[in-house]
Amino acid sequence: MLNALVVLAAAEESHHEIDHALSWGIGVGFLVVLFGMLLALMAFGGGREHS
Repeated sequence: MLNALVVLAAAEESHHEIDHALSWGIGVGFLVVLFGMLLALMAFGGGREHS
């Protein structure tokens, strides 16, 4: 029982705040890059015929 209390106390002390706006911004930016790469792939590869 004491061990569980020590673990919970240590977890509470090491808690860091997360900037959610920055996390969302990074995620949205990464999705924009991925969709841009997908559109570029479709634009450059769309005119080729299959072998």
